[in-house]
Amino acid sequence: MFHPTPLNLPPYPFKLTRKYDVVFIFDELRKKHLVLTPEEWVRQHFIQDLIVNKNFPKTLIQIEGGLVLNQLQKRSDILIYNANGEKLVLIECKAPAVKITPSVFEQASRYNSVHQAKWVVLTNGLQHVYAKMDLEKGRFVFTPEMPNYLDL
Repeated sequence: MFHPTPLNLPPYPFKLTRKYDVVFIFDELRKKHLVLTPEEWVRQHFIQDLIVNKNFPKTLIQIEGGLVLNQLQKRSDILIYNANGEKLVLIECKAPAVKITPSVFEQASRYNSVHQAKWVVLTNGLQHVYAKMDLEKGRFVFTPEMPNYLDL
């Protein structure tokens, strides 16, 4: 059974339920209970942080969107759009035990080669990596934090 790890994100009053030996967390965006895995714990915290502290509109956040990469069906964890439907931010969430390494960033970059979002974010709930695409130079510029939605 999963025991939630304290994260490097503010705590939120999640609705947790238990059925037999399985713990579920209520996902307020998808309006359903999900099995609480370490990655889901990180994803739910990060989403709440974006909504509560960075003013990201709930309606522009897509969770686990599909994409095809090298003829393989993949899923991106979180994709955020602007009001015009353009992809702004691709976020990949990992379990706290998974280190954020260059190869993890390369995975997110490959996903973003399909999405073409302006930002790529990686988080394991303890460490967060924020990178903005510099279109002129064709490379990412790393920043210390995610801007507020209105500043994107």
